[in-house]
Amino acid sequence: MEKDKKPINHVAIIMDGNGRWAKKRGLPRHKGHEEGCKRIIEIFEAVKENHIKVMTLYAFSTENWNRPKLEIKQLFTYLDKFFKDNIDKFMEDGIRVQVMGDISRLPEKTQKVVKEALFRTKDNDNYVFNIALNYGSRQEIVKATKEIATLVKNNELAVNDIDETTISNHLYTANLPPIDLMIRTSGEQRLSNYLLYQLAYSEFIFTPTYWPDFKKENFEECLKEFRKRDRRYGKIEQ
Repeated sequence: MEKDKKPINHVAIIMDGNGRWAKKRGLPRHKGHEEGCKRIIEIFEAVKENHIKVMTLYAFSTENWNRPKLEIKQLFTYLDKFFKDNIDKFMEDGIRVQVMGDISRLPEKTQKVVKEALFRTKDNDNYVFNIALNYGSRQEIVKATKEIATLVKNNELAVNDIDETTISNHLYTANLPPIDLMIRTSGEQRLSNYLLYQLAYSEFIFTPTYWPDFKKENFEECLKEFRKRDRRYGKIEQ
């Protein structure tokens, strides 16, 4: 298959730079989150146009609880609004909402909104909108390890039968295709406890553009760069 036709099934994005975007404009940090929420649907439209099945977004990490309480409150207010404003669109477009992370710590209102989105879209199968909320990859791996250890303890799984697939099946992404491309906006070049196990063979693109400025054309440029790359998975170039 030609490189410009290289298929992409799953894109993961670290939406970074909201606060710096706002500061640069003399605005409070929460305004960056408000603008950032507007980019989500725009980028998902580009995802659909490129026939990409899954988009995974890092919305709120376990470490983000260390931010100012007011900023956290405002962020969840914007997330609530995002889900309420777009639930009908998810249904129309056949988009299934999926969540990574422990949502039990989220505000009750946010939990309710998220659970409603999960329930209403559970049978949709055209695309997957996978959002990380109160998510940390190390915590995810610990959770998976405990689940596997429990199976062994209960004689439901033999130690020698544990392999990579066993671990993958106990991660939040168990039902999703491997991640082809990981994009991080804002210029930072680190994973920040994001999908550490799942990104083993993914391509990384770090763009200096802040997330609120990351438009469809920026996303298309990332896809163009991805299609230039030769993914060898440890093999030599033919």
